[in-house]
Amino acid sequence: MTLLGYLALAALVLASIYVSTTFVNLVLFRAPRAVAEGMPEVSVLIPARDEADNIRAALDGALAQWGVEVEVVVLDDGSTDGTDGIVAEYAARDPRVRLVRGADLPAGWNGKQHACHQLSQAASHPVLLFVDADVRLAPDAAARMRGYMQARGLDLVSGFPRQVTGSLAERVAIPQILMLLLGYLPFAFARLSNSPGFAAGCGQLMMVTAGAYAAAGGHAAFRDRMHDGLNLPRNVRLSGGRTDILDATPLAVTRMYDNWPDIVSGFSKNATEGMAKPVALPVWTVLLAGGHLLPFLTLALGLLFGAEDAVTFSASALGLVLAARALLAWRVCQGWRAVLLHPAGVVVTLWIQWRALAAARRGETATWRGRSYEVN
Repeated sequence: MTLLGYLALAALVLASIYVSTTFVNLVLFRAPRAVAEGMPEVSVLIPARDEADNIRAALDGALAQWGVEVEVVVLDDGSTDGTDGIVAEYAARDPRVRLVRGADLPAGWNGKQHACHQLSQAASHPVLLFVDADVRLAPDAAARMRGYMQARGLDLVSGFPRQVTGSLAERVAIPQILMLLLGYLPFAFARLSNSPGFAAGCGQLMMVTAGAYAAAGGHAAFRDRMHDGLNLPRNVRLSGGRTDILDATPLAVTRMYDNWPDIVSGFSKNATEGMAKPVALPVWTVLLAGGHLLPFLTLALGLLFGAEDAVTFSASALGLVLAARALLAWRVCQGWRAVLLHPAGVVVTLWIQWRALAAARRGETATWRGRSYEVN
C-alpha cells in the first residue's frame, strides 16, 4: 500500500468514528411522543434584553401551551427598545404573564445567568422551562417535554429547536451544532452513565424540576460562565440528578443568528467552555479535519498520482460522511444545502474555535448584548 493510501486509510478511520456515532445516535435521538400525565404546572421563564422584535411571538407560543398549566415570567434585563412595555401589555391582558424588571448586573456575573437566576426566584411552579426570547414553542412542547421526563425519570431535559437559516453564513455554520452533538457524543453511554462528562444541553430550550435545579445550585453555581446549556446539565448530574437531550425539531423553532458578525460573536463567546481548550482543541482538529476534510485532499492526490488505494479509501470516507450528513439533515430539517456546505462548515467551525482560543490566551474579552466578559 502506498504512503498516500495509509493517509487515506487514516482519514477513513476518522470518518468512520463520526459516521458510526451518528447512525447509532439517530436511532436513539427521538422527539417525545406522549404528553405529560395530568396537568403539570410549568413555569415558562424567558430572559429578555432588547427583544422587542421577538418577545410577542415568544409570549404567544408560551401562552398557547396545552396539556400543562403555565405561568409565563419574563425578566427584562435592562432593555432600551421597549421590550418591557410589550410584556406589560400582555400581563395586563393575561394573568398568566408576569414581568420582572431585572436588577443591576452584579460584579462577577454573566448577564444571562443572572437573568435566569432571578427568573428561578420568581417562578412559582415545580417545573421550570427556560426558553430564549427568540424561540417559538409549538403548542404541545411543554407537555411533551414533561411527558418525556416523567417516562424516563429525568430531572432535566433539553433540546435544540429547529434552526431557521436564511443567509449563506447561517447555512454554513449553524448546522454544525447538531453535527457535532450527534457525531461525537455517544448517546447510549450518556444515558447509561450519569457521568457529568456526558452531560449536554441547549440553553435555548431547557426543562428542569425546581428541586433538581436548587440541588445543583441553579445558574448561580456558574454565574461567571457563558455556556448554560453545558453547565446546568453537568451540575444536575453532579448533584445526583438525571439528564437527557431530545430531538426538539417539532417542539420549537428559532433563528439563532441572522448575520456573520453575530455568528462569530455568538459561537466565540462560550467556545472556551467547550471545544476551544488547549488540550481538547487539537484533538477536535484531528477528528474534524482528519475525518471530514482530509478525504478530499487524499482523493485529489490519489487521482493525480494514480494511487488506487488512496482513491478507494478516500471515496469511501466521503461517501459515508455525506450519507450521515444527509440523514441528519433530513431528520432535523436542515435542508440539502447544509449537506453540500458541510466541508465549509467544518472549516468555519475550526477557525472560530482556534480564534477563540487565541483570543483567550491574549486575555481578550468577549462582547455580547452590549456587555463585555473576560474569556477564560
